[in-house]
Amino acid sequence: MNNERVTLAQELHDGIAQDLVVLGFSIDRAISQCRDAELKSSLRQIRFTSTELIEKVRTQMHALRSSEPLVDSTGQVDTMFETLRVVQELLRNIDKHSGASNVDIQITDDGVGGVSRKEGSFGLAGLQERVNKLNGEITIESDLQGTRIGVRIPLDR
Repeated sequence: MNNERVTLAQELHDGIAQDLVVLGFSIDRAISQCRDAELKSSLRQIRFTSTELIEKVRTQMHALRSSEPLVDSTGQVDTMFETLRVVQELLRNIDKHSGASNVDIQITDDGVGGVSRKEGSFGLAGLQERVNKLNGEITIESDLQGTRIGVRIPLDR
């Protein structure tokens, strides 16, 4: 087995994985002390996401320690994960190089539409809260041809 792969797996375990576990415990503590139901629900969602991240890191650590190729030989790609990374890099480049005063993000899909706030679901509410926190604007249009979400965020320069 490749020594560099084992070393990287050890570094992931001793670094990021441990940090995520500690983060999870901190979130658990915040949940147990929280009295606000809406905030508690948001914290639980964050905890769920941190648990998913821990599992992803563990999966990568096991893959590094195995003798299997790291790239899927079938060529299959996790489209949403890779798309997220593309958007992250674009935003990182805007922040680092563009000198822009605003960033506009437009996401359009050709799905079934019908986007609306649903009882017990905090996706759209959380999205609105984040955009508001950034002093931004959000528009959502959804019909039978799909959904269009636009976000404009002023960049603090």
